[in-house]
Amino acid sequence: MKYDVILFDADDTLFDYGMAEGHALSSAFLYFGMPTGAEDYKASYKEINQVLWRDLELGRITSEVLRVERFNRLFAAHQLELDAQEFSAAYLRFLSEGAFLIEGAAELCGELSHCRLAIITNGIKDVQTSRIQGSPLCETFEQIIISEEAGCQKPETGIFEYAFAKLGISDKDKVLIVGDSLTSDIQGGINYGIDTCWFNPLGKVNESGIQPKYEISSLSELLDIAGQKHKPANA
Repeated sequence: MKYDVILFDADDTLFDYGMAEGHALSSAFLYFGMPTGAEDYKASYKEINQVLWRDLELGRITSEVLRVERFNRLFAAHQLELDAQEFSAAYLRFLSEGAFLIEGAAELCGELSHCRLAIITNGIKDVQTSRIQGSPLCETFEQIIISEEAGCQKPETGIFEYAFAKLGISDKDKVLIVGDSLTSDIQGGINYGIDTCWFNPLGKVNESGIQPKYEISSLSELLDIAGQKHKPANA
């Protein structure tokens, strides 16, 4: 086996964030008396949210700002008379219920039980902890590293230093990070000097200039990487 420790991103790597987000939006709008709100405004919300998460990665805003600002912008864009602070609180409450897994995630983690597994995620501590603990993977991870708790986020090296300290490890050669985001997970791993695996189930074209060591389209392919059978992404 090549890697002793595998650091997993959470959302859209092991956990289906799209399903969790859809559940949270639908439930929050319904709570505020707008049963078609999620359907009406989901596309706009996702566009706004993506911009703000990118700003978070670049250190331009904090997670505290992001969680409310996305709804401020959404409601302003569509002239909705809703309180962004109250809506955000409801949304996060419903989001914390979203413990939906990516296909094959539970099976993969079971097969990798001989490795040390940890989560390293950008996100809100209470939400991420609740989702992970409410899932079939609740007993899987040795550590759950969350950016809000670490005080920095991927792709910053600080969150990896925090993770290594929590795990009590120092050998970067035996650690692999697996994630769906080139700019967060893969760039973060590159910045810190550990091997990277890009989970790309939709077959997106990589035009970023960021080069992962490995690329997989299904989670089961990670078993070959752990066994040193998988071809590198640039092979």
